[in-house]
Amino acid sequence: MKLRPACQPVRGVLNLGRQKLSKPSNLGSPMPQQDDQTPRVRTRFPPSPTGALHLGGARTALFNWLFARHHGGDFVFRLEDTDRQRSRDEHVESIVRAMHWLGLDWDEGPFYQSRRFDRYREAIEQMLAQDRAYWCHCPPERLQQVREAALASGGKPMYDGACREKGLGPADGAVVRFKGPRQGHTGWRDLVKGAISFDNAELDDLVIFRSDGSPTYHLAVVVDDVDMKITHVIRGDDHISNTPRQILLYQALDSATPQFGHVPMILGHDKTKLSKRHGATAVIAYQDMGYLPEAMLNALARLGWSHGDQEIFSRDELIALFNLESVGKGAAVFDPDKLLHLNAHWIQQSTPERLAAALPPFLAQRGIMAHDQATLLAAMPHLTPRAKTLLELADWAEPFLVEAVAFDPQARAKFLVPANAVVLQRVSEMVEGLGVADGAALEAGFKDLAAQLGLKLGGVAQPVRVALTGRAASPGIFEVMAILGGQRTLARLGRALEMTTSPGA
Repeated sequence: MKLRPACQPVRGVLNLGRQKLSKPSNLGSPMPQQDDQTPRVRTRFPPSPTGALHLGGARTALFNWLFARHHGGDFVFRLEDTDRQRSRDEHVESIVRAMHWLGLDWDEGPFYQSRRFDRYREAIEQMLAQDRAYWCHCPPERLQQVREAALASGGKPMYDGACREKGLGPADGAVVRFKGPRQGHTGWRDLVKGAISFDNAELDDLVIFRSDGSPTYHLAVVVDDVDMKITHVIRGDDHISNTPRQILLYQALDSATPQFGHVPMILGHDKTKLSKRHGATAVIAYQDMGYLPEAMLNALARLGWSHGDQEIFSRDELIALFNLESVGKGAAVFDPDKLLHLNAHWIQQSTPERLAAALPPFLAQRGIMAHDQATLLAAMPHLTPRAKTLLELADWAEPFLVEAVAFDPQARAKFLVPANAVVLQRVSEMVEGLGVADGAALEAGFKDLAAQLGLKLGGVAQPVRVALTGRAASPGIFEVMAILGGQRTLARLGRALEMTTSPGA
């Protein structure tokens, strides 16, 4: 029995992935069977492009990616874009950008459910022909009455199966329902939670084909997993109630059932469901805030998974050590402070060249559209110990990359005062004589000058620091002078000296 044509699906989305792959992104029929007796591990990440990739979704993607990489298997990327009202190309692009930033490369895909409607209709027709599904003509008003009656009697708001044995065909407003078993139990041994079982009497005949000609989530996801030969489904434990329904659909399609692992949900620091009040939840926002992907991967991996007391993991270590046996059953707590700590660590582990290449967008936010790369590279080893994000790193780098520094008002008012004019003048003379390359000679000169003027070393260093950087805090003053070079050092000292005698300068 043929189904009515489906509505037009969402189109015009990116097709990105490993460039070496030539597999099509529109699966219209099952993939060829593999010859190996033991199936190759195949996991998948199937986000819905109705919004950005959030932390929970990214953690799910990471766990699937790590499991596949650990076992030498395949990681499949697909987009569940059958929600035509909410799916957007910009969300697809945002998700793809986040996946690339995290380095979660996929072996196949991305596949789009919106391009597979013919395949879903084929599966529906198979189930109708085998009496494993049926047409339901119940109008919405009757369904509402059934739900209300069930709730009033203290029961579960389930469909009563009125059309189950009528042998109806397609009609305007009709849907196709799965003909589920009424007796027995459906269970599985979850790779994280252990044994789980549901009473089939609690699972009503769910809709698998809507009246508008589109498949429902349960039907589409099962057909996709069958065709893509998914062996392991790793997802959030909010999907546990979906699993028995999907197991029955695998069986109805005469297909092997993948193994399931349901990972714990993520909570905010106050132990409530993670939301925007706990900070950014979109992964890509952390890239824009100056976090490194190593830090985000490290933090995501530790949300529910552990390996002894170890907190810091490289990508290779995560691949080597990851297993589902070490995923906890309880909820994980996202700690922004821990992420910040991890980011500081990975910034310090990065090469100056890598950091310098990542800084331009953050420098541009500060109005620095061009800069001297050699100066930035020279400064980098002295800046990274002070920065926890790339935003902070750009802030620390600014005084070295601009022609004229902007002065912090408090630092200027405190240190660029007439009393310090002699300090700035004498240091200028010192630089003209010694240059800026010999830090030890400059340090001895600063100490000698401080003794002559009856000051502590800071009494000389701080006015010079503010003169050179515009701030009261910076890397070591002699390192600052060396990075700036003699000419720029003298120019800034001269400008600051004018300020001490002309407050309005």
